[in-house]
Amino acid sequence: MKFASRYLAIVFTVILSIASSRAGILDKLGNFVTNTVTAATNSGASSAALNGLSQDQLVGGVKQALSNGLQYAVGQLGHTGGFLTNEEVKIQMPARLSVVEKTLRALKQDKLANDFVASMNHAAEQAVPEATAVFAEAVSQMSIDDAKAILAGPNDAATEYFRRTTSTNLYARFHPIVQKATASAGGTSTYKKMTAAAAGSNNSFMKSVSGLMGSDAMDVDSYVTNKALDGLFKMIAEEEARIRANPAARTTDLLQKVFGAAQK
Repeated sequence: MKFASRYLAIVFTVILSIASSRAGILDKLGNFVTNTVTAATNSGASSAALNGLSQDQLVGGVKQALSNGLQYAVGQLGHTGGFLTNEEVKIQMPARLSVVEKTLRALKQDKLANDFVASMNHAAEQAVPEATAVFAEAVSQMSIDDAKAILAGPNDAATEYFRRTTSTNLYARFHPIVQKATASAGGTSTYKKMTAAAAGSNNSFMKSVSGLMGSDAMDVDSYVTNKALDGLFKMIAEEEARIRANPAARTTDLLQKVFGAAQK
């Protein structure tokens, strides 16, 4: 009898567990359906609002947002201290040189390390204004489909459009400026001084590391160029998100009309 009672208790527990599990699944399924319908409804409303705008308005609004994003980014970064004093985009010592940097600081040669970081950031600051011409070309080639995809896309859709259509040309524009700037700012000579100082350490391990770096020195100019591009797109993305989220950031009637419609 005890065995039968225990068996029934186990079966009853299992049934309750299954019922509870099914209820949870049904609840989740219900939430999923509700959310899907809501998203579809919102998407349909947004599409209807956008369809009420002319093609010129759609493309013009997106172009204006892109232009504002670029102006914001260049204004934030394209001046002395633009990168160096902004912790969000400041170009740090390359990871490959972290061991050398630690040794320099241990040897009380902080100025060499600091000068090198400063020279990289100042080079990026000089290159950023070159983005204006490259972006203008990309914007001029934007299609109505591009504009619709950007408006219907995530908060960084315009930024990603820029990244996709301009990265190669931007790199080609930035790199020679960075090369020239790092040379004139002493970036290359500072790098050589850094590796030489590390080689002068009494630490045999550091000597071997410095020797390896001397035979295969990293391309600092490419590193700075890529970091400059990362910083530029980061600032553009910030402004794009602000325009999408904050009606007060839509500083023209066209921006208010187009991005207001995209949110309906």
